Amino acid sequence: QVQLVESGGGLVQAGGSLRLSCAASGSINSINFMGWYRQAPGKQRELVAVISRDTITTYADSVKGRFTISRDNAKNTVYLQMNSLKPEDTAVYYCHGNFLRVGVYRAESYWGQGTQVTVST
Repeated sequence: QVQLVESGGGLVQAGGSLRLSCAASGSINSINFMGWYRQAPGKQRELVAVISRDTITTYADSVKGRFTISRDNAKNTVYLQMNSLKPEDTAVYYCHGNFLRVGVYRAESYWGQGTQVTVST
């Protein structure tokens, strides 16, 4: 199995910055893509950003220009740099990835446990 562990969440004032990290561990052969979702109270989970094996990135319109997704292939880690944070960014942020495991020939998806981001006024 693949395990995803998020870190970097916390409380920050509006206009501030945070960097989230998500480290994948396990017998990973390759990563097809990794990304971030978020879920605010009373709302559906939504895609925030994703980065593919070919380094193609996709962002939600609400975060474009403020958030940047990146990866460190050697560490099987994806990051989300969040700048100019707004109260409406408050949510639980979940790491998500699609992987091929060693000895497995079908890609599988995994979710992290989530990390809380709270932006105060």
